[in-house]
Amino acid sequence: MNRTILFWLFACTISALSAQITNIGKQQETFDVDSIVNDFDNHPFFGTYKDIYFTVGGPVNQKPNEFNSDVKFQISFRQRLTKSILPFHSHLFLSYTQKAMWNVFEESMPFHDLNFNPGIGLQKLIIIKDKLVGTATVMLEHESNGRDGEASRSWNKVSLSASAIIDPQLMVHAKAWIPIVDGQNNKDILRYSGIFQSGLQFLSSNKRWVADITLVKRKGWKLNFNTTINVGFRIRKKDNQFIMLHFYDGYGENLLDYNKYHCRLRVGLLIRPTFFSEF
Repeated sequence: MNRTILFWLFACTISALSAQITNIGKQQETFDVDSIVNDFDNHPFFGTYKDIYFTVGGPVNQKPNEFNSDVKFQISFRQRLTKSILPFHSHLFLSYTQKAMWNVFEESMPFHDLNFNPGIGLQKLIIIKDKLVGTATVMLEHESNGRDGEASRSWNKVSLSASAIIDPQLMVHAKAWIPIVDGQNNKDILRYSGIFQSGLQFLSSNKRWVADITLVKRKGWKLNFNTTINVGFRIRKKDNQFIMLHFYDGYGENLLDYNKYHCRLRVGLLIRPTFFSEF
């Protein structure tokens, strides 16, 4: 993908995020702060977190075969531990995300890699002039593939993220982290899996189409990004299930192959929240 285009998208995302934190929400319905917080606290404590999907596909830069094509799926949920009763109307939550790379076209259909990503976070709704304009989150995360020996991969990070709702159809987000790399076989993971990310999510006015792009900046001064693009079409108007097109370009798609380049296109089923997903 053209690096100039990626850099332009990245710069626009950061610029929009900065602007939104101080001056957005003109199209949002006005509520007082307590009403917004109470409405949030009355939602179920357990729910989806990041996108949940099940996709199948292969590389776009070589001929697909049983060895380079696979199934990729992800499950993700979170459990709020408190209502917004902590300082600054924040709340505490647990999250768990698991991603799998499954070689279903090979004999015996082995799993190539499983990545486990539990975390605990403190999140605050950002409310300006009685308008909900986004969220700010601090998290402690662990990620590993549960293997030993030379195949073992793991790292931890303290992350700070923020999202900004431009209007009911568009949200921008950014996330940076302080890494704690404890895996002996992935000391250079920042060169491939990145140091921060940004992106945007779009929801069509009729709520039938969703699209998002996330750029993860790899370590260094070069314009090098891991790029994820998703496009989904809602199967039925009242469902949260979508037919999904999933594109990944870069390194770090899974922990085992964190230092290997992949450019893959997959299709499948996407399940996501009614509003915007986490990232």
